[in-house]
Amino acid sequence: MERRIVTTTRDCPGRLVPTGDPITIPAGAFITLTQTLGGSFTVIINGNMARIAGADADAIGLTVEPLTFEPSSTPSDVDVDHIWHALRSVFDPEIPVNIADLGLIYAVKVSAGRAAIEMTLTAPGCGMGPVLIEEVKDRVRQVPNIIDVDVELVFDPPWSRDMMSEEAQLELGVF
Repeated sequence: MERRIVTTTRDCPGRLVPTGDPITIPAGAFITLTQTLGGSFTVIINGNMARIAGADADAIGLTVEPLTFEPSSTPSDVDVDHIWHALRSVFDPEIPVNIADLGLIYAVKVSAGRAAIEMTLTAPGCGMGPVLIEEVKDRVRQVPNIIDVDVELVFDPPWSRDMMSEEAQLELGVF
């Protein structure tokens, strides 16, 4: 995506990256849009990187494309492929790679319409952890037949670059 400047149409909540601290971006602010992948947006405001949730897309004149799912061979059950599709719609706020291809998802289990997901972060002290967890829950709740989502943050084994998919490594030039 090419960076572009947009103006906020109303006060807009955001989270500073990488600390996760909440901020309010005032109406009429000029911000630089740097990433519009998945269900959220990364912007630069006053020299700071921030993440804006998809629910606030209207404040920057954008919309979030809804998740769509291919028909399932078992329409009354949860299709695990649909969960992975939802997870691939959650992107790291600093780089244009989704959390599944980054290797941050360690396990996905489904039982009686409930998804249990184990995930990690690229760094244990990352303040964006709670923000990413909420985005994972939001996106996976959109999967047909999902009743609830539980996300557990784990740090064993520690994340490393070799956990990334080949596509992610090529995208980032780390192979």
